[in-house]
Amino acid sequence: MSFHASAKSEEDATATAAVPAEEESKGGLFGTGLSEWFALPVGVAAAVPIIKFDWYVINEETQLLAVFLAFCVTLYSQGGDAIYKSLDEKAVNLLKEHNEAEDKVIEALEQKLVFLKANQNMVNDFQSINEIRASTYDKLNAAGAVKPQHDFKAQVEKMLNMIATEEASVTEKTKMNLMTEATETVTSKFTSDKALKKAALDSAISTLKGGKTGADPVQAAFVQFFKDKAAAAKASKDDSEEKAQREAMIAKMNSVAKNEGMFFQFDAAGTPKMV
Repeated sequence: MSFHASAKSEEDATATAAVPAEEESKGGLFGTGLSEWFALPVGVAAAVPIIKFDWYVINEETQLLAVFLAFCVTLYSQGGDAIYKSLDEKAVNLLKEHNEAEDKVIEALEQKLVFLKANQNMVNDFQSINEIRASTYDKLNAAGAVKPQHDFKAQVEKMLNMIATEEASVTEKTKMNLMTEATETVTSKFTSDKALKKAALDSAISTLKGGKTGADPVQAAFVQFFKDKAAAAKASKDDSEEKAQREAMIAKMNSVAKNEGMFFQFDAAGTPKMV
């Protein structure tokens, strides 16, 4: 079968046109124009001398040939059209399947063409992606070089805030302890000394009456207590309490620095050391 989608080439068309047309046959008996029925008497007339002079011997082979010819004639006349239609239908189905397969191939090629056209800028896209990746890595490297400095600054600030908070807490506790001790001392002193008790009472009565009052003996007692306490602290060389507070503070800061993975820790004197 010829390819259904193929057009005739010019060479084929030229060659076909160049072949001269054959002389038209007159048809009939041996192309003479006579009816084919004249073949019957001619055959009978020719068969008599052929058989008579034993030019051809009729035997079982001749009978088989006659039967075979009869079979061929019968098959051609009775079943030829059915055979032709069967073969022609098979040819049509083959051509249809061939066309469907070609259509699928053409559709796949068209889709591939569309895909290739859509991806013709893929090289430029990958090049742009690589440039963006390289620029991003440069920025990450620059940020990575600066990040430890920011982390170190944040760690130092956290320690300073921790020290300030601890000092404020210790100061507040010291104030509370001093006030408690001062209150107890002054109360005990006025309770045991009748003269101080009377002076405090007279000062209070005078204040209530709105008269002139001298120095408040209670206030003076508190002031004197704090002066004595300051003088005693100045004269004392016992710094065991301060050392204990410093050691506790250093231990606390080292614990925080270790747990949070800081860049430094403190030695026994409170000096930071890089780790």
